[in-house]
Amino acid sequence: MLAPYLTPLWAEELAAAGVPLGWPFGIRDRVRFSEIDALGHVNNASYLSWFEGFRLSYLKDYGISDYGPDAPRLVLRTVGLEFLREMLVNEDYVVTGRTLWYRTSSFFMEYGVFAPDLRVKGTAVVVLRTPDGQGKWPLTADQKKTLGQRDGARLESSAPP
Repeated sequence: MLAPYLTPLWAEELAAAGVPLGWPFGIRDRVRFSEIDALGHVNNASYLSWFEGFRLSYLKDYGISDYGPDAPRLVLRTVGLEFLREMLVNEDYVVTGRTLWYRTSSFFMEYGVFAPDLRVKGTAVVVLRTPDGQGKWPLTADQKKTLGQRDGARLESSAPP
């Protein structure tokens, strides 16, 4: 049985949804009519919204932000999308993501949308700032450990900030 929509998915549920190994966390959902453009497929901007929604659950579950007033401010430094195949209204999909590398106060995420084949790939560099936005907010040793254990993320000293 598939998990309800908008519920975090782990290895067993991801495998049942057709997501290949290596994607440790995901969220299941369905394409809504409001996400369709004039050509009848998902509007490009909708994928960014899906990744944002995924990222909120991911970062909360991974202990990086609870989104409270004293939590770090999350800033997208860069974002990218690669469209592989269109998606249509009422299609079920799973949006997945993982962190590939981290630095002191930033990390690089990779995303995938599976329905059940890979339809869209995405990337983002996320920077953590203090709640007032004035300074860097470093990842803790425990957060780095979680990213490493769950996603296989590594410290990247030569990556962009």
